[in-house]
Amino acid sequence: MTTTSTLAPEETEPERAVEDPLASWGARAGAFAIDVLLGWAVLATLALVALAAPVRSSLWWSYTVTAAVVVLLMAVNRLVLPTITGFSLGRAVLGIAVRRRGGSAPGVWRLLLRDIAHLLDTAALFVGWLWPLWERRNRTFADLLARTEVHSVPRPQRQVRKIAAAALVAATVVCAAAIALSYTVVYRHERAVENTRAQIAEDGPRIVEEMLSYRQESLQEDFSRAQSLTTDGYRPQLEAQQKVVQETGGVTNEYWAVSSAVLAAAPDTAEMLLAMQGQRGNKTEELKFITATVRVEFEKSGDGQWRVANLTVLKKPQMNVQGQ
Repeated sequence: MTTTSTLAPEETEPERAVEDPLASWGARAGAFAIDVLLGWAVLATLALVALAAPVRSSLWWSYTVTAAVVVLLMAVNRLVLPTITGFSLGRAVLGIAVRRRGGSAPGVWRLLLRDIAHLLDTAALFVGWLWPLWERRNRTFADLLARTEVHSVPRPQRQVRKIAAAALVAATVVCAAAIALSYTVVYRHERAVENTRAQIAEDGPRIVEEMLSYRQESLQEDFSRAQSLTTDGYRPQLEAQQKVVQETGGVTNEYWAVSSAVLAAAPDTAEMLLAMQGQRGNKTEELKFITATVRVEFEKSGDGQWRVANLTVLKKPQMNVQGQ
């Protein structure tokens, strides 16, 4: 007599003689927090502070490299360690392990597929993460897709709790250090920019007035003072202009700023727009009134003094003879 039996699809795979109990939702959530949320907290912190850092700066690159290291460590913990030891760090602490339906350990690619499939758990308004609360085998959508289950197993003999505590401390230190470094560097940068704006707003017009003004009776002294207000790069251009003035007799020229605005500011550079008025002539009856608009670039020298690095005339001087 021959007996034929039909096995259900789930029973065709070999099963363990004594199956470990299924892991509870709380244990899985705790392991996920250690394995994933801890790393994501570090990445989120690094991303936020990196946004405040100047792009492509040394600080920005240090945050980027640190984030890459964190991602690598998370991948090793989630994908490589389980294939070697049977556990990720979080699962070892909670005493759970990912298994294939037949009870065997999953490989790296199946674990990678499972982690990618967790996007479905999130995309479904997080319903997939809660699915184990009522699914008979306590599986998420990712488990259903990757054909995996999570079981409660004996914890490894290693002192995994101390390792997890060390990881928590390290993550906290990285976050605190990133925030402190960002605050220090960015705050100092912002304060330096604010100081630049305040200094240029106050001293910029005076520097330009002194550089452009000179009197016939003190021509050489005024020219020397003007040269001391410029950078080494701009000084030859100013000297050439002064030479032309000397060749024409050196008519008294006085300027004053009537309005100004700081266009740009950095810790060591600035740019300002000025509307100038002035008068030219050696005798009262020959005075000509002048108006001009200029854009001036400033640089801070090694002694902390602001110097004119470039001056561009946007509106050429217009002169009106007194009495007309």
